[in-house]
Amino acid sequence: MSRSLDITDVFFDLDHTLWDFERNSELTYRKIFKNYNLQIHLPDFLKVYVPINTKLWGLYQLDKISKQELRYQRLKMSFEKIRFSVTDQEIDILADDYIKHLTTFNHLFDNARTILQYLQPNYNLHIITNGFAEVQQGKLKNAGIAHYFDVIMDSERAGVKKPNPIIFEKAMDIAKVAPKNALMVGDNYEVDIIGAKNVGMHTLYFNPLTPKGQMTDFEIQGLIEIKNYL
Repeated sequence: MSRSLDITDVFFDLDHTLWDFERNSELTYRKIFKNYNLQIHLPDFLKVYVPINTKLWGLYQLDKISKQELRYQRLKMSFEKIRFSVTDQEIDILADDYIKHLTTFNHLFDNARTILQYLQPNYNLHIITNGFAEVQQGKLKNAGIAHYFDVIMDSERAGVKKPNPIIFEKAMDIAKVAPKNALMVGDNYEVDIIGAKNVGMHTLYFNPLTPKGQMTDFEIQGLIEIKNYL
């Protein structure tokens, strides 16, 4: 990617890109387990929950399970894995409380706010997310970054999920920008990067966990590195 490219609009994924989902999720479970006095060793729970949640989100993005199934099954499967006895009614209560409290924790990735402040004077900034509409709006507002973004496109509003081209196209239509002038920044290679490339957008892969050079696309390990491209 060259600085000479005529990029006018930058689209960000939210969870795992700007908003530190794993950290905030851990703090949420710590809170609700304490509220209900559940004798659960949090590291043991998270060790099984994180991969289960990741797998179920993948199925949700492929429309193989519903939002309700995702919220229920990730807890049911995790509790079964750690052999913690809980009723279906209790799972429903915990699932609702998790969504209720998740947006009260608002840790961002390092330099997220700094890079948004850097970009805003020269670029139109937007969000494209597969997260639930009511939750994502709360995250942006409570983290104090909602004002940076013009278009906030979530999968419920679009009617499809990334990497479906429709969600990217709808976001660009509302932003009134052509793909050749748009850049997508995200952490999920298949969902964010391939999805955006398939509609002609430029892409920047946020990949903080694995060494550089694993992919042929433009790649960063820290958000501040966006300054090297824009």
